Amino acid sequence: MLQRIQTVYLLLAAGVSGGLIFLFELWTLEDGVKMFAQDINYVFAAFLTSAFFSVVAIFRYKNRKSQFMLGRLNIILNFILLGFLVYQSLNLSGETNVSEKGIGMFIPIFSIVFLALANKAIKKDEDLVKSVDRLR
Repeated sequence: MLQRIQTVYLLLAAGVSGGLIFLFELWTLEDGVKMFAQDINYVFAAFLTSAFFSVVAIFRYKNRKSQFMLGRLNIILNFILLGFLVYQSLNLSGETNVSEKGIGMFIPIFSIVFLALANKAIKKDEDLVKSVDRLR
């Protein structure tokens, strides 16, 4: 059902991954250029894929196992994205000259929190359905 709490969490995760990337910069270079997620193609694609997985998981409410699996897959994608952003921000081997980190670096963390809350609610619903089936 669409009126469940996991729908709210999944919508928040989709909004964070798909909407906030346009508002907050990831980092600012030494010459003052602000780098947004859409400036780096694979980071932009990862954020949009995360938002897409969240929206698809909302409409998989009839199949809670696939909804739960999509949530886990999305959490893994966000951890990979977070790892890449941390790698870029640490300025390893002179690849990028990062002088100031932006709030956009925390977007995957917020998305992971909302996805974990959604998966917890999905698991709770699944356990409730299993307990009712035992009573029949």
